[in-house]
Amino acid sequence: IPEGKNFSDIAERLSLAELADRETILSLKYDPGLLLKTGVPEATSLEGFLFPETYFFSRAETEKQILSAMIAQYRKIFNKNFLQRAKEIGMGEYDVLTLASIVEKETGIDTDRPMIASVFHNRLKRRMRLDSDPTVIYGLKDFNGNLTRKHLRTPTPYNTYRRYGLPPTPISNPGKASIQSVLYPAKNKFFYFVARG
Repeated sequence: IPEGKNFSDIAERLSLAELADRETILSLKYDPGLLLKTGVPEATSLEGFLFPETYFFSRAETEKQILSAMIAQYRKIFNKNFLQRAKEIGMGEYDVLTLASIVEKETGIDTDRPMIASVFHNRLKRRMRLDSDPTVIYGLKDFNGNLTRKHLRTPTPYNTYRRYGLPPTPISNPGKASIQSVLYPAKNKFFYFVARG
């Protein structure tokens, strides 16, 4: 499971590997029993908790067992040290995970992550909108790969061009590097970044 895939992507991947039924996986996104395993009371869906990793599953395992294994791996990574650091910077675990999911979608380059995380931290502190394209895309029903001005103006709970603060849930399943970048962002006063190439 690569970093930055969302819940639907992972359901599709498991289905293609013939390890799980896609619809069954999708039906478990809000399962109360699985949500309890995340250890995060404010979590409303499993988005963000399916930790990117190489897993070895057999076809005998159920969809719930597969998702439980991914959540358990997340819990191993987001350990007491990460929880302590989140407290130190004045953030809850779910907020860290949500911001990490955005950082994950903004870049595939590990060295850029702390810089991008710092830009978002700086915007949040200034009460600026995050203005993140990946959040807008996540909130769209049928995105065809072409982000337009109309999309940026469409009010959804995930449109950070229209709404202040973090989106209501993570938008992907971030890896350890993105989580660490949110917990230990670069120290700068930047409010913008531009992708070149």
